[in-house]
Parts: sequence; C-alpha cells; structure tokens
Amino acid sequence: MEIFILAFFALGYLVLAGADIGVGMALPYLGRSADERREVIAAIAPFFLGNEVWLVATAGVLAGLFPELEGELLSGNYSVVVALLLAWVVRDMGLWLRGRVPGRRWAGFWDGATVAGSWGLALSWGLLLSHVLLGIRGPIALLPALVVAALFVTHGLTFAALRLRGVLRERAAVLSGGAGPGRSVGAGWSGVDVRTYALTAAALVAVGVLAGLRLPLHPGTAGAVLVPVILVLIPLLVAAQGWVWWTFRHRVTGPSYL
Repeated sequence: MEIFILAFFALGYLVLAGADIGVGMALPYLGRSADERREVIAAIAPFFLGNEVWLVATAGVLAGLFPELEGELLSGNYSVVVALLLAWVVRDMGLWLRGRVPGRRWAGFWDGATVAGSWGLALSWGLLLSHVLLGIRGPIALLPALVVAALFVTHGLTFAALRLRGVLRERAAVLSGGAGPGRSVGAGWSGVDVRTYALTAAALVAVGVLAGLRLPLHPGTAGAVLVPVILVLIPLLVAAQGWVWWTFRHRVTGPSYL
C-alpha cells in the first residue's frame, strides 16, 4: 500500500505540475508581447499552487514511509535537489512578482525568471530521473535530461491548447498542426486537444513508473500509523483538485491576478 501511495502523489505531481512547468518553459514562444504573456500565465494561474501540493505530499510520504530511500536520493543527488529547489523558488517569484509593480521592464524581468525557473525545474527533474533510470551523472546526463525537459514543454503546450483562445491557442496546438478548435467535448475543449494532452500525460506517467521500478522501495516502520491518515486525506485532496479544475474548466478570456 505504501508504494501505491507514493506512486499516486509522485505521478500526480508529474502530470499536474508538469503542465504549468511546461507552460512556463514555452512562455517566450506562446506570449510574444507583454499582454500575451500575461494571458498565457492566466492559463496556469488557478492551478500552479494546488499542483505544488502534490510535490509537498510526495516529499512527506517519502520522508515518512520511505526514510531509507529519501536519504539515498538526497545524499546521492544533493546538488540536483538544491538546484531543483532554487529553480522552484525562482519560478514562483517570477509568477508572484511580475504584476506587483507597474511597468513592462519589471514584468519582463520576472517573466524571464519564470522561464528560467521553469527550465531549471524541468532540467533538474530530468537529471534526477536520468540518474535513477540510467544510473548516469555528470555532463553526459544532460542529454537524457533534455529529453525529459522536452517532454515537460510538450505537455505544457498541450495544456495551454486546452486553456487558451485564438492565436495563442493556435501556437499552443502546434502538436496537432495548429488546427482550429474543431468538435467541442465540453468547456470549449476540442477532442484533439484532449487526446494530445492525454498522450503527453501518459508519457510522463510512463517515465515516472519506469523510474519507480528502478528504486529500492522498502517501506519503513511508520506505515501502520501514517497510511490510514494518508488514505483519509487523499479523497480530500482529489476533491479539492477536481473542484479547481471544474471551476476553471473554461478557456482563458483575459489576464489574471498575476
């Protein structure tokens, strides 16, 4: 049961947060003016904080139920983990601070921080997964890390295609040829957008599962106490995530609070 709980949170983070990380990576391509970038950021504004909860939950489950694995991952990848945390902070600073002071230079600087932090997150996860999956470190690990980063940005584009309108949606829908919305399947989403998003989500899940199969998943002794508590909290987390997606199920119609 402990393994399934860890997989649930870790894979949920890759799929959900992978989308907003990917949108941040593709921000210069999607938004080619200050107003366009603000509308692109509005696509992830309601989701990114909730998505980060899945990473916090994953870290908590790792520390509480798999202390041996936590120690091995941290001690063996200390610099990568530090880089990941720094990129996380920089990305969130960019999102929160871009609109706090009027002026295009201010917003442009923090948009750059959002892009840099998003790429830092993707590459850090890529390096970590490269070590777990392939057992490689050093400069050569950048090659598989770039593949993982490409998967993140692809996933972000498919999410942006679900959320944006007009020319922004056409740029995001590059994987489906930039075709028009076509037949709607609800909330103004097109079938091709949903299918493409599902494919990139499945690819991230596959990478996460393959990495998990390579890990020494030996639960600690705290499962008898923690597992029942976590099982009670999981439906609440899923319900909250579902409520957010339902509330913001329609396409973006303008800039957000960020």
